[in-house]
Amino acid sequence: MITVNIRQEDEYIKLGQALKKASLVGSGVDAKMFIQDGQVQVNGQTELQRGKKLYHGDVVTFNGETIQIVK
Repeated sequence: MITVNIRQEDEYIKLGQALKKASLVGSGVDAKMFIQDGQVQVNGQTELQRGKKLYHGDVVTFNGETIQIVK
């Protein structure tokens, strides 16, 4: 499991940013393509919005990897 931290001054991180921060995609464009293709799940449900806000405790699944969002 990969852990992605939300910056102290923020309440959330966006889905595309989380994928980049976890080094699972090379760019925001790559993230957008994978998300729009329905390849990313947030808390067990397919997510199609790159700007989806992720909060502490959310779990992202992509390409066989799991990302835990922590504050």
